[in-house]
Amino acid sequence: MDRRALALQREIERIKKELAGLGDLRPGSLSRQYNVCGKPGCRCKASPPQKHGPYYQVSYTRKGRSGSMFVRGEQVKQVRQQLKNYTELRRLVDRWIEAGAELSTFRLGQEKG
Repeated sequence: MDRRALALQREIERIKKELAGLGDLRPGSLSRQYNVCGKPGCRCKASPPQKHGPYYQVSYTRKGRSGSMFVRGEQVKQVRQQLKNYTELRRLVDRWIEAGAELSTFRLGQEKG
């Protein structure tokens, strides 16, 4: 077998191991927000305003549907890691597809000869 084919196979196996170790995943992005309430005379309506917050929210699109959810302050670190893991998942899958396509093309060429 060709060196390049072996290298591609090893890379695919490495990718599979990395995927297995990713942990919890979450698509989307995290934002920090400050809000104004409806109470007259509240500090959020002062000059300058002192808005309420921060509030954290994850926004995402999955299977063509968008959604969002609020995140408690003590969960922000964990959610950031989940978002990072999802980004890494996408990067690894893209690389797996590239390596797999290259390996498949190589194998098809070997069958001709």
